[in-house]
Amino acid sequence: MPSAVDTKNLASGALLVAIGSFFAYSGRSLDVSSVSNMGPGFFPLVLSGLLIVLGIAVMVANWRSSPEAPAAAGGPIPWRGIVLLTAALLFFAALVRPLGLGPALGGAVAISCLASQRWAVVPTLILTASMVACGWAVFIRLLGIPIPFLGPWLH
Repeated sequence: MPSAVDTKNLASGALLVAIGSFFAYSGRSLDVSSVSNMGPGFFPLVLSGLLIVLGIAVMVANWRSSPEAPAAAGGPIPWRGIVLLTAALLFFAALVRPLGLGPALGGAVAISCLASQRWAVVPTLILTASMVACGWAVFIRLLGIPIPFLGPWLH
């Protein structure tokens, strides 16, 4: 007896595969090189591949679920999360150059935290500070990306 197919999971998996495929195709002209000497296309290709694998896993898990499993309850659309996560992304994209990496990343993380229904001040401050520190360590110190921590608006 075939198991019931959850169309939301199937569509989500297909969307992940489509997005991963799009970015893999878009980056086809970038040099990948090798693991020891990564070219500019290496990391996007790896992330695209992971996204495709994740999408396939979601779709396969959808078909392998037992027919006795309860169907996913279709609840209300989480508009608060959608709006605030989109706002966080736009905040970062619009203000990373004028504010710098630190304030733009901190603001985006803080706005993202507001999307949670269990939002609290202290965890938000801890997560924001941690993410800003990690962002500085990875992007500015380790990778040497030429982006100022504090932008021209804050000098």
